[in-house]
Amino acid sequence: MERTGFADLPLHSGGVPRWLFERMKLLGREIILLIIRDFGPAELLRRLADPFWFQSLGCLLGFDWHSSGLTTTLSAALKEAVRGLEERLGFFVAGGKGKASRRTPDEIARKGESLSCDPQELIYASRMAAKVDTAAVQDGYDIYHHAFFFTADGKWAVVQQGMNPRTRYARRYHWLGEKVSDFVCEPQAAICAERREKRVLNLVARESEKARLLIPKIASEEHPQKLLREIKGITKEVRKLRLPEEHAIPGEEEFDPAKLEKTLWLLRERKPEDFAALLSLPGVGPKTVRALSLIAEVVYGAPPSFEDPARYSFAHGGKDRHPYPVDRRTYDESIELLSLLLSRARISESEKREAFRRLKRIEKEGERR
Repeated sequence: MERTGFADLPLHSGGVPRWLFERMKLLGREIILLIIRDFGPAELLRRLADPFWFQSLGCLLGFDWHSSGLTTTLSAALKEAVRGLEERLGFFVAGGKGKASRRTPDEIARKGESLSCDPQELIYASRMAAKVDTAAVQDGYDIYHHAFFFTADGKWAVVQQGMNPRTRYARRYHWLGEKVSDFVCEPQAAICAERREKRVLNLVARESEKARLLIPKIASEEHPQKLLREIKGITKEVRKLRLPEEHAIPGEEEFDPAKLEKTLWLLRERKPEDFAALLSLPGVGPKTVRALSLIAEVVYGAPPSFEDPARYSFAHGGKDRHPYPVDRRTYDESIELLSLLLSRARISESEKREAFRRLKRIEKEGERR
């Protein structure tokens, strides 16, 4: 895993003002056009997968410089910034916050004719990134935002975020497709958080390889009733032994036997060949993975890693007036400057006119609102 830094992301309430969001779209579009023009869409993916660059871009666009809202609002602004230009740029954005994240597969599929790759491969990458950060890395943060950035030739990056309701902090997860050789072994480009948690089940750590090998075999070969009896016995024993809390072994009350049995029957029928195949199956969530990991550790002597994988600029101000209110005049001058740079770019006159036409329409729409 390429660990690239830390990000302090306390949860903040409140939305972004419409006047600021419209400017974020405009400035974001100019930045995207310049990066793709000079470096190509693949380089833009690499920068989005860098937590420091992503945070700096959010600060540059004037959103809350240190809050969880930077991730969701910046992703939404970039998605709107490229709308209508995706095919020409060869760069696409899908997903978002809450319900929008669940529409990611459909949004990728709708771009199929514009891609020179199989969209199903991108859909699989999106689902696995979400599944790994939900079920294979259980750090107490519930994923509620999933943004999927991809190019016409099949390169991709993911920026997703989870919330810890107990600490009221958010954690951002970055993925870069070109760095992923194995979805279930050190796959993330970075996991950004202010703090490292003590109780984390990390089944994608290199140290968890033995557990990853055993878990699919246990799920495929053991009878579900036998597994349920073993889980019940282990969790009772754990409570009696009063193990230290650093070991993320749950109590029996965490499991719903009926739901778990249904999933175990599914696994026995499907017989997943490896941990990635098991993780990709519908219905296999954090509790199922936790139960199977518990059996692999206690019964078969294959402990997983409990090491938290997390590792941890202002230009226009912030929407919450920190460190100072957004200066609209300076913000508009920045947009104008980048627009001037774009006009001097070595592109055809027709492309130049098209870019300015779209930019002017967005400006008028922003003024109208």
